[in-house]
Amino acid sequence: MSTRTFRITVRGVFDGLSDAQRAELLAGAAEHDVLRAAYTPEGHLSYDIAARPAFTFRFSDSGEEEEDILEAAERAEEAARAWLTGRGYGFKNLRSSAEDLSQAPLGKRQRRAARSSGR
Repeated sequence: MSTRTFRITVRGVFDGLSDAQRAELLAGAAEHDVLRAAYTPEGHLSYDIAARPAFTFRFSDSGEEEEDILEAAERAEEAARAWLTGRGYGFKNLRSSAEDLSQAPLGKRQRRAARSSGR
């Protein structure tokens, strides 16, 4: 059996932030810029609090079965919830989407490489 790689995106909106919390997020904004976004096992948070209160966590996970993606999504949501709650940040509208990379369509270069290696 092969290991499947999952990418989970957890989105939400900061809610009820104090002025101090907002200032703290603004101070750390460069570290959480969307241009630095990556899917990681521990999760990567990106936001632009100056523009809007939305945030995105990106997680990578793995499993053996196709159904494992549901548990991976639950773990990602719980990790995001724990990170936010642990820092006292209010939030709402937490939702996730997950992708099994073994099911993702091949890009143009990947199709070309697969054709050339099959010869």
